[in-house]
Amino acid sequence: MNREKSVELLNKAISEELTAIHQYMYFHFVLDDLGYDLLASIFKKTAIDEMLHTEKFAERILFLGGEIEMKPAKDIEHIRDPEKMLEWAMKAEEEAVDMYNEFAVEATNNRDAGTKQIFESVIMDEERHYDTFSIEFDNLKKFGTEYLSQQAMERSKRVGSQRGGQGEE
Repeated sequence: MNREKSVELLNKAISEELTAIHQYMYFHFVLDDLGYDLLASIFKKTAIDEMLHTEKFAERILFLGGEIEMKPAKDIEHIRDPEKMLEWAMKAEEEAVDMYNEFAVEATNNRDAGTKQIFESVIMDEERHYDTFSIEFDNLKKFGTEYLSQQAMERSKRVGSQRGGQGEE
């Protein structure tokens, strides 16, 4: 096994995951500010999944005796349109699946079954993320701004009912 090659692949994976974490949290913050709780929470939960992937990769690097590099691959994009956010996310998840499939093959060729298994387990999560974003994108296309308006109205109802009970006997 070529440990250096495995560490290189794992660090590349960490860089991509850090980019996704930063981007998804940015989307979460913007959507939360707009009152789109459902979409905001999806991006937050996905960012947490990506953090767990980063942890798996980092633990494997340490096991292999390598050094963890914590550098995002790219800067975040300041996207404020929910449809464009979902497009970005779907593309990112597709690219992640392709990349981790390639990395799993490289790990196999490198006779590193442990690293291969980690990449394969993460692929399943990335496919699930893609599916979630795709469903939300389809909902947005099908229902338009009413879909987002409904989310904002639900928040207003919840916040209004919480305030209405304060100071009353």
